[in-house]
Amino acid sequence: MTTRPRQPAPGTPAPGKLALPELGEMKRRGDRIVMITAYDAPSARIADEAGVDLILVGDSAAMVVLGHDSTVPATVDELLMLTRAANRGARRPLVIADLPFGSYQVSNEQALETAIRFVKDAAADAVKLEGAMLSRVDALTAAGIPVMGHLGLTPQTATMLGGFKAQGRSAAKAVRLYEDALALQAAGCFALVLEAVPSPVAARITEALDIPTIGIGAGAGCDGQVLVWHDLLGLYPGRAPRFVKQYAELAPVIEEAVARYAEDVRSGAFPEEQHTYAMSEDELALFDEQLAEAHLA
Repeated sequence: MTTRPRQPAPGTPAPGKLALPELGEMKRRGDRIVMITAYDAPSARIADEAGVDLILVGDSAAMVVLGHDSTVPATVDELLMLTRAANRGARRPLVIADLPFGSYQVSNEQALETAIRFVKDAAADAVKLEGAMLSRVDALTAAGIPVMGHLGLTPQTATMLGGFKAQGRSAAKAVRLYEDALALQAAGCFALVLEAVPSPVAARITEALDIPTIGIGAGAGCDGQVLVWHDLLGLYPGRAPRFVKQYAELAPVIEEAVARYAEDVRSGAFPEEQHTYAMSEDELALFDEQLAEAHLA
């Protein structure tokens, strides 16, 4: 009888994974936390081997993978598939799944049902939701599901906030962000993404919190940073957001490689002998003989 491997309880990372409490220890030690998005097994494996701490299977996949104009069209089923794939490539990093728009806003019960699917069906180590939705965070953490918060520019509701631009640039709005951050910590979030927030505001929030902050366009005062895979590697067309640092421009390299492949196929230069499989002369003769007999019959 084969014994199935034991599955960890919600909020308990699999063996070999970064322990969730270690993130708080990293903040206390002043060790910077590295997070990146990934949406498939090869990307997650590369991120793992590169030494990142957290992998976010973001609803940004709606734009950079699925070709939509915003994150809103991403569905639960789509992100479940991508989270499963990323989990197959990630060994040490914690895998955090975005809860897509419409999957948690209706009620605590809806949020809990959605989060449970990500934990049970896709083995997510944690989930992320946008905004100061305190009762949602409380309901999820009460069920043992770790929650990462997200304040500042929240892409799912960006149009309501005046578009994709920095948030908290007035004193009143900065105070609101500060208070929301403290409230999310009190509700049970283990970490908080701050997106497109003025760096002094993000720094003060970071100093006030016991939980780590992960910045994206929020300055160096945060406890860690996150970038979208396609932005970092120069894979996404168009002008990158202000807060993106491109560490490579792979789109032209990939395009050139595909163009060379197409040219070789059309010219007959590919495949060469080294790319094919041989057959012994005796077996080939026997094959031709049996083929001829079959046609005669």
